[in-house]
Amino acid sequence: MLETLNLSLFDLINATPASPAWLIQAAIFIAKDLIHIVPVLIVTLWLWGPRHQVDSQRHLVIRTAIALAISMTVSWLLGQTFPHDRPFVDGIGYHFLKHAPDYSWPSDHGTVIFTFALAFLFWHRLWSGLMLFTVACAVAWSRIYLGVHWPLDMVGGLLVGLLSCLSAQIIGNVWGAALHRFCCRVYRFCFALPIRKGWVRD
Repeated sequence: MLETLNLSLFDLINATPASPAWLIQAAIFIAKDLIHIVPVLIVTLWLWGPRHQVDSQRHLVIRTAIALAISMTVSWLLGQTFPHDRPFVDGIGYHFLKHAPDYSWPSDHGTVIFTFALAFLFWHRLWSGLMLFTVACAVAWSRIYLGVHWPLDMVGGLLVGLLSCLSAQIIGNVWGAALHRFCCRVYRFCFALPIRKGWVRD
């Protein structure tokens, strides 16, 4: 039943040679480049921001990093344990994005971007979480549209992200303060010169 639903949704979303070229190009950009928002925001939130908010931003960065580490580990384990071919490997639909024929479930891109969006939804602000969740949905759509993922690959990424954020919350409650102190000590040692110059926050 799930496979039938997966195939039906894929057929509904997947682009065809008759699809507008501009939409395919837009989907390629979304599928390949929007994921870069993750490292950019993590680095920005750690290094800069209003002085009274930097501490809370770094707590967010640490919890998000923990959630991402858990989610990618779980995603890899699930992929090895329950391998599932990509649509183009099975000769189904059309694909417009070059991709290795590795296992597709759960989606690595979907796992990362949904974990990131959920982290902001839970630990930052509602508006930022919803904005990033919209980006995550766009990435999920684009990779199905371009024929390199099944819809359930993205659902899997969302569920792994949810589980990982819950795990990161538990870890943060127990070891969060100690991790924050350790990370800040390492950062201040490694970035002593930029901090002294005022290029980044202490």
